[in-house]
Amino acid sequence: MTTNGLTRFLFLLFVLAVCIASYGQQSDFLYGDALPDAPELAHRGNFSVGVRTLEWTNPDQVDVQQATADGQPKYDRKITVEVWYPSMSGSGTTSYDEVMGVNGDPNRPLIPFSFLGRATRDALPAVSEGPYPLVIVSHGYLGSRYLMSYLTENLASKGYVVVAIDHPESTFRQPGKFASTLYYRALDDLFVLDQITKLSDHTADSFLAGLVDPNTTALVGYSMGGYGVLNAAGAGYSATWGRAFTQLTEGSKLMDNRVSGAEGYVSLADPRIKAIVAFAPWGMQRGAWDQEGLKGIHVPTFIVAGDQDDISGYEDGVRAIYERITGAQKYLLVYQQARHNVAPNPPPAVANGEGINPEEFMRYAEPVWDERRINNINQHFVTAFLGVHLKGESELSEYLDLTEDSLEGTWKGFRPRTSIGLELYQAKPGDAKQ
Repeated sequence: MTTNGLTRFLFLLFVLAVCIASYGQQSDFLYGDALPDAPELAHRGNFSVGVRTLEWTNPDQVDVQQATADGQPKYDRKITVEVWYPSMSGSGTTSYDEVMGVNGDPNRPLIPFSFLGRATRDALPAVSEGPYPLVIVSHGYLGSRYLMSYLTENLASKGYVVVAIDHPESTFRQPGKFASTLYYRALDDLFVLDQITKLSDHTADSFLAGLVDPNTTALVGYSMGGYGVLNAAGAGYSATWGRAFTQLTEGSKLMDNRVSGAEGYVSLADPRIKAIVAFAPWGMQRGAWDQEGLKGIHVPTFIVAGDQDDISGYEDGVRAIYERITGAQKYLLVYQQARHNVAPNPPPAVANGEGINPEEFMRYAEPVWDERRINNINQHFVTAFLGVHLKGESELSEYLDLTEDSLEGTWKGFRPRTSIGLELYQAKPGDAKQ
């Protein structure tokens, strides 16, 4: 071999080694890990994380998919949840089995894929340092309990018990009529809160016994999950929405007692709920909310939006919800030039050994933003917000008391030049900004 030939051969070996090392580093990066430019509070907390799957049945519920003016058939509503919690085990990983697509749609068949998370399956809970505040997480339509695992794991590592719901008739594996999602989102959240309350009692035969403080609960929802979170926190639906639901369900009056101001109206607000986080909450553009109904929210509220949201809308959608909440301390975090996907995990690069369909990729991805970057920013702000309002960690308010435009000053917790593209609005009850 000539000297030049040897030089080229050694160079190719070097390039191959760099590529292998780079691939190894990328494969070690899991959903939710902090990027080098992640804001300060995005980093995981001091707890190891355990994870378990639980299945419950809410008996004798109205089958909204079959309800009409002439009848309301009943069924047992089976709900699967994933629970992340502080654990006594060391750090570990677990595999989450997920799918993309829509079950029954020949144009978008279900494609299985799996990804690793930083949690240990069935680990012993760290009961001695509890009880911990509860966070209930609600996915979009369609979605799954794993859709925001980057956030659920992160919060559990910081001393929360986090429960994410698979909403029946609203998941990738089990799609159903949209009316079921409209009716049950808030009710599922409250059913899960009741179940955790029972299982967290010191006398309960459950790993959750003594682990959770259900009287200090936050609800977190994305898209249709955000729609449900608002209702569960006290926002009544508009009269327009009540009529629309009746038409959608062939004359059913199921939603009438949740229409704000209507005779027989019953607010779903629960004193155990101390704060809510709504990512791209849906419904304002479709008439679900009005000023009177949103006055029913009295718990601190953190809303996240993309200012180009083409599903929930921005000016007449998510921002309009924020502006009409007048009875609570509120925040609106805005990703400039982002659309609707400001909450989910990053899109998988492959599924079932094949490249991901562009339509499925865009269920997760943002055209302008790196989804991993969005995940880190969400971790940072949700950590600050829940720390202040669920744990009383008043020092974290420094990470929320910011200039509206991130370019007008360096935001607390962000490296210089890394807060570009963000806005944060906030107001308290009675502020002139209301």
